[in-house]
This record gives sequence, structure tokens and C-alpha cells, in this order.
Amino acid sequence: MLGVIINVITVLIGSLMGLLLKKGIPERISKAAMTAIGLCTIYIGIDGALQGENTIVLILSLVFGTITGTAINIDGALNKAGGFLEKKLGSKGERGSVASGFVTGSLLFCIGAMTIVGSLNAGLSGDNELLITKSILDLISSCMLASTLGIGVMFAAVFVLVYQGALVLLAGTLQSLLTDTALIAEITCTGSVMIIALGLNITGITKIKVADMLPALLFVPLFYFLAGLLPI
Repeated sequence: MLGVIINVITVLIGSLMGLLLKKGIPERISKAAMTAIGLCTIYIGIDGALQGENTIVLILSLVFGTITGTAINIDGALNKAGGFLEKKLGSKGERGSVASGFVTGSLLFCIGAMTIVGSLNAGLSGDNELLITKSILDLISSCMLASTLGIGVMFAAVFVLVYQGALVLLAGTLQSLLTDTALIAEITCTGSVMIIALGLNITGITKIKVADMLPALLFVPLFYFLAGLLPI
């Protein structure tokens, strides 16, 4: 869990730095920075998505995952949590709402390829190198996000702790399943497509409910093994 704890700390430090910078940054510069972050996010997503080799697994996982996530309203739950924080902090109306920062930060820090593979490496072999590398990147990302979206990004550290911590713990339990590198590649691919969607949201091009797609990651192993049973 060392890598997860370091990641949480870097998100908190980066967010604090961003909040300090926010007061002195003009709105037009903040918008330009958000566009840059969005484009970089899209690039990271495309890079990870290219690791997948079975398009059918990707399609089925995303479709069924999104249906499941929409049915249980994951996006609504995250926004509700962000709205609760916003109400408690009395910051509604500020440039960059608490809810927006919380949801965007949570997704950006938790569904990338480095999150998935890094957490699995930590759980399977105790290797925290990838999570520590990710922590350095998240330090920069959280700083930039907090400078534009506000304090909500800081609270995304809680989501990082819960999500990555759960992956690390589950990795040890599902060791035999998660040593299949082809399966890991398909999980990474699916998560990276969500990263692309998040990048499009950050740039303002779309308003995709990315959080509702999260269950797709759970469907990947199912469809991966079903695809392996087909005589093709």
C-alpha cells in the first residue's frame, strides 16, 4: 500500500499548490490551461487504448458496463458527493465548482493504465515503482486541475485511496487471473478509452458521463475469457 499512500499525498500536495496559484491566474489563462490538460489526457488515453487487441471485448465491456453504471447512476452518486462537499464548504458559484473538480480529479487519477497496472504490480509483487512514477505525474496534474477547478480536486485523494487500495488488495486475491498479460492489456485498453472521453469533457467538446462507464472494467475479464472459448 506504500505506493497508494504516496499517490494520495502527492494529490493533496499538488492540489494545495494549485489552490495557491488559482488566486493569481486570470480566467482566460485558466481556460487555456484546461484545454491543454484535456488534449494531454486524450493523448494518454489513445496511447493506452492501442494496447488492446480484441475490439469485440472492448465494445461488449463498454456497452454492458455503461448500461450497468447508468442503471445504478454512478455519475449521479459522485456528483452528489461533490455537491455535498460544495454545500458544506459554501463555495457554490466559484469558478470551477467543488463537484466538477471532485469528479474530474477522481476519474483522471483512477482510470488510467498506470493506475491499473501499477496497483496490480503492487498487489502481486510488492513493486510500487509504477505507482510512485504515477504519483509524480499526479502531483503536476492535481496542481493544474486545482488551479482551474478548485478545492474539489483535493477531495479526489479520498477516491484514489479507496479505488487504488481496493485494486492492490484484490490483486493478491486474484493473483492467478491477473498474471495474464493479454487480459491486463484489454483492461488497460478499456480504461484508456474512458480517459479519452474524459479528455473530451475537459476540453468542453462533450459532456460524457464517464463515471457511468467504470463497471466496464469488471466486464473485461468475463468477455475476454468468453472470447477465448470461441473457435476463431
